[in-house]
Amino acid sequence: MTSTSFASLPLNSAFLDNLDSLGYKEMTTIQAQSLPSVLEGRDLIAQAKTGSGKTAAFGIGILAKLNPAWFAVQALVLCPTRELADQVAGELRRLARSTGNVKVLVLTGGSPMRPQIASLEHGAHIVVGTPGRVRDHLGRETLDLSKVSTLVLDEADRMTDMGFYDEIAGIVSACPKRRQTLLFSATYPDDIRRATDDFLVDPVEVTVEAQHDNSQIEQLFFEIGFDQRNEAVARLLGHYKPVSAIAFCNTKVQCRELVEHLQSKGFSALTLYGELEQRERDEILILFANRSCSVLVATDVAARGLDIPNLEAVINVDVSKDTEVHIHRVGRTGRGGEQGLALSLCAPNEKKWVKLIEEYQGQPVNWFDLSSLDDNEYGVDPAPMMTLVISGGKKDKLRPGDVLGALTGDAGLSKEQVGKINVTEFQTYVAIDRRVAYDAFARLNKGNPLGGDFGAIKGRNFKMRFIDA
Repeated sequence: MTSTSFASLPLNSAFLDNLDSLGYKEMTTIQAQSLPSVLEGRDLIAQAKTGSGKTAAFGIGILAKLNPAWFAVQALVLCPTRELADQVAGELRRLARSTGNVKVLVLTGGSPMRPQIASLEHGAHIVVGTPGRVRDHLGRETLDLSKVSTLVLDEADRMTDMGFYDEIAGIVSACPKRRQTLLFSATYPDDIRRATDDFLVDPVEVTVEAQHDNSQIEQLFFEIGFDQRNEAVARLLGHYKPVSAIAFCNTKVQCRELVEHLQSKGFSALTLYGELEQRERDEILILFANRSCSVLVATDVAARGLDIPNLEAVINVDVSKDTEVHIHRVGRTGRGGEQGLALSLCAPNEKKWVKLIEEYQGQPVNWFDLSSLDDNEYGVDPAPMMTLVISGGKKDKLRPGDVLGALTGDAGLSKEQVGKINVTEFQTYVAIDRRVAYDAFARLNKGNPLGGDFGAIKGRNFKMRFIDA
């Protein structure tokens, strides 16, 4: 029987103490099945869904053999999206607290090249990046991968689906032949197996069943007519009233139509699909993550790599033809011990796909009647927060503590009334309790000589405005 105690692994006491302080009490299934082989230096193919603890599985493996005194890129983690890369880097920094001065650098598109090049010149131990931007740095000879001892392909199926295979192959060829390669993927079909076969040497294979605990996630299916989808989504949202929900659509056209319908009904909804500019995408995700927007309408491609904590509900606007995509969608709710809700709409022609889900799960799904829910005269609650955008960021040496200090000082807010503070290169986004947001803004810019759109933070004036879903 495999031990689930981190103490059973060959890790030093400081590392184990840090894991304990981070709340890592017992290994998850993927960690218990993969970490012994990873720490032995074996190559790995791990099939596991998002939220299974895979970041710690490869993160612990990377850090266990890292030499902080040697400033060379010793590990590279490739991710499909900028958002996932940021999350992975954040988790690696937390895991590295006991290891010394470990520098983790993020290289993703949508950010200026020059600061990334400057950071690479100062040296980094671990690089986390998207394939396109990492390949750009290799082309400019600003990134040296010749000392990489661990290469991680995170969500390999998604990177391949997004057309990154050629970039990945080029990056792999820039790494030493003698290295450890760890491949993590929610699905592992034959075409990806063949495509990645040359990257791995005698890999250990681990598969964690992509099932969800029914006591953790309540799955409900509703049969609808062909022209009922948009109104059915509004009805589900009006009845269940989730503070945050993702509604998955198969196409960007469907996303746009649904978000327009929901907005016309008074819901705070935004849409996310592949063709959006990175700045627009980042802003939408900030508004959704900080609870200034209650509903995110997204395609599967756009939502890849997102890990939204405390997501109360997932709505499948149509049934996915791919059973594992359905499981992946549903698994975004009910994280971290919270209760989750997955609501699926099914037109008559989609029942064959539901049959496949039932076969995969080994049990029938639960059908419910949409007409049994509240009628259309539902009240719509606004999102609990509003976002204040400050025209200053890292370039202006603005820090979250400065912003919080101004809001709890001059603006008279309590800490509980201030939500997430996201400081980007040029702008800062602050979530403020909707009920007090405008009053706080008025106090912040009261008597400002530059006018009503400006507020003072640490004695400096910044232009400010609210954005709302």
